[in-house]
Amino acid sequence: AGMNGTAIGNFACVIFNVSFMNCTWHVGRTATEDTQYFLYWRPLENEDITECQNYIKDTCGRHIGCRFQNVTIENNYAYFLVNGSRSGQSIQELLLMNSISGYIIVEKLTPPLNVTVNCTEASHSCSIWWQPPRTSHVTKKSCFKYEIVIENK
Repeated sequence: AGMNGTAIGNFACVIFNVSFMNCTWHVGRTATEDTQYFLYWRPLENEDITECQNYIKDTCGRHIGCRFQNVTIENNYAYFLVNGSRSGQSIQELLLMNSISGYIIVEKLTPPLNVTVNCTEASHSCSIWWQPPRTSHVTKKSCFKYEIVIENK
């Protein structure tokens, strides 16, 4: 429910450098300057729900995102809740979310490490191998797809 037009839009989170996560949202289209939003989340099913510790703010001082450190997400599970208040009146629960597969959370991967190229002139062939990137939550090696571009100088 909630006050018409004050609910947030475009909620999305990006994990980068393995342990940092930024979540952002757009303020509701009819939200006044004194509308404030609060993000709560629970990274693991059995943990307590906690409020964001480090909000990102717009020029009016409204919360439009959150910066997280040392993020651990297991089994593609994360539960988010954004609620808000305007003129001291509560705007109801605006968002309830779950799952990385739903693209609420996207991870920007670090590049592959130790790329090794071994070419043999006799067979006109090259072998290329590398270490997959570290990630915050993807455990299956099959999740990665790499594109190799070979430039012939």
